[in-house]
Amino acid sequence: MADFTEKCVRRREIYRGSVNFRVDRVRLPNGRTAIREFTDHPGAVAVVPLLPGGRVVLVRQFRYPVGVVTYEIPAGKLHRGEDRLLCVRRELKEETGFTARSVKPLLQFWPTPAFANELIHIYLARGLKPGAMNPDEDEFVAPAVLPLARALGWVYSGRIRDSKTVIALLTCKARGIK
Repeated sequence: MADFTEKCVRRREIYRGSVNFRVDRVRLPNGRTAIREFTDHPGAVAVVPLLPGGRVVLVRQFRYPVGVVTYEIPAGKLHRGEDRLLCVRRELKEETGFTARSVKPLLQFWPTPAFANELIHIYLARGLKPGAMNPDEDEFVAPAVLPLARALGWVYSGRIRDSKTVIALLTCKARGIK
């Protein structure tokens, strides 16, 4: 079996913030070198909040890079070293006002491994109790409660195009989660 591993020869940080941007020079399997530009990301969590009767809580928000209002499952970036379960519960409360009796792992995935090392951990939340939202100062969000079947229809029609939401909703359907 061929070894496709690339080894870092030189690491250069271009920007340091809540996510970092790097340009690394790597040694390729054939001995040559190449440049790899990518986002060094601490990871994120997202949650599918399910209400009785097969309803899901999504979040409406404007996404500047794509210039549209999106419908997404609640999510947030992890602080480096932060406990994922605490982050999930915090983001659910901040963005929707709901707290959950039960939060269980659903899946993990890399949304864009060609240019970011971000790993998103998706959870399923049940036993939801409504409460007051507490969004970050720069977050303008509104919860949207709709039947899971309608949300899946929005995936199929292209109205929902956010990758974590598409993957999470299709995973729920494939696993028979209602």
